[in-house]
Amino acid sequence: MNRADDYSSVMARRAEIMRRSVGIDYGSFSTGKLAFDYERMMAETGYPLDEVKRIQRESNVGETPLIELKNLTALVRKISEPGLGARIFVKDEANNPARSFKDRRASLSVHNALMKGYPGVVAATSGNYGAAVASQAARKNLSSIIVQEVFDSRGFEQPEIAEKGRACEAYGSEVLQLSVGPELFYVFLLVLEETGFFNASLYTPFSIAGIETLGTEIVEQTRERTGRDPDAIISTHAGGGITTGTARGVLKAGSPGTRIIGASVNLQGLHMASDRDFNRKSFTTGHTGFGFPFAVWPDRSDVPRNAARVLRYLDRYVTVSQGSVFYITEALAQLEGLERGPAGNTSLTAAFSLARTMGEDQVIVVNETEYTGAGKHPYAQIAFARKMGVEVFRGDPSKEKPGENIVIPVKPRQVAAGEVDLDRLRESYVKNACKSLGDEREVTPADLDFICDDARLDRERALGLLAENGVVLSA
Repeated sequence: MNRADDYSSVMARRAEIMRRSVGIDYGSFSTGKLAFDYERMMAETGYPLDEVKRIQRESNVGETPLIELKNLTALVRKISEPGLGARIFVKDEANNPARSFKDRRASLSVHNALMKGYPGVVAATSGNYGAAVASQAARKNLSSIIVQEVFDSRGFEQPEIAEKGRACEAYGSEVLQLSVGPELFYVFLLVLEETGFFNASLYTPFSIAGIETLGTEIVEQTRERTGRDPDAIISTHAGGGITTGTARGVLKAGSPGTRIIGASVNLQGLHMASDRDFNRKSFTTGHTGFGFPFAVWPDRSDVPRNAARVLRYLDRYVTVSQGSVFYITEALAQLEGLERGPAGNTSLTAAFSLARTMGEDQVIVVNETEYTGAGKHPYAQIAFARKMGVEVFRGDPSKEKPGENIVIPVKPRQVAAGEVDLDRLRESYVKNACKSLGDEREVTPADLDFICDDARLDRERALGLLAENGVVLSA
């Protein structure tokens, strides 16, 4: 029977396409109108930690070095008050096969696809994850297709995304490159339906379980190197996968006192799906255009239930400017001899700022690095920004206006992280949850418990926010 392949028809079939392509019956975990059993979903569809470690070891993934950034720490202490300036460490995830932490999540997804008999894997991604999926698929002799959002309507391609497309092709993947807009998800669904491939989504339990080893390794290596647990781990926040997976691994390693801090590049005012704004940002991930929406409504993802749920785990959330990240990228290269890409340097920029408020005996860990080169390099990004009409100059980074200019600091003390109000994000989460109910104006006790867990709210506050949105608790 011929299927209609127009946009509306494909979107109408998306739930069934997703179910077949992931192999998870998400409905079986539902416990209320809003609620689902998150931990049961992770337990039943993920893999035990020891099994994840075995799979990753066989794929040459993980067990990356933890590097102390002694020169950056010395610089922090030089510009801090006496007694302040935490030791800064970084987990060098650029040592993975495709040279980012995304190999951890890809390794488990590709393994699962192979075990379940899928003929190949598909991923919709414009960044490191595509290269990781292509790399892991090549190791398993599976076909892979990567769907990328690359161009604006004028045909200009973002250099970092183009760089990742080349990497995917180098690993033998077929790469479909599209312009910004709703066609990305439409084409993604068509490819899944036509090929019968596995949906190697960033947001399945397999993907998140693959990152838990990052958290356990950080705790174990920090204990070995310093004799204590990390006081804080800084994680670049976009869709929430690395933050969620790292935090879960930290808890499994028995370090509940470690603070989990998210960091995003401040791109407020730019829309991630806007044709005009698409190429007026120098960071394709790890920015507020992803960080805020995914924090306040995780289930906007390409699977029915997103396993990356950062409000459960974030203790603090900060932003940094584009210019500050470029500055710290150069500082890392010139002071530590490590040339690394923008995503990990976003969290490193936050760590550089926050370390100034922590004691010299404390330890702050940046949980990733990624490779750099060609389109990912700051010089390529700055040149492209100027081509797009964005002004670049040295000055006070607090004056930076995303989409209009990039202000690179003059002095290291100008690198400063701005605070994000987590309570406001929790309020937005509840508002979005209430919107998803449609005309329904009641929630069950199971829904209330879920909201409290998912947004880290106490019962009284959650009830108050529900009431503000016209929703009450059923008897």
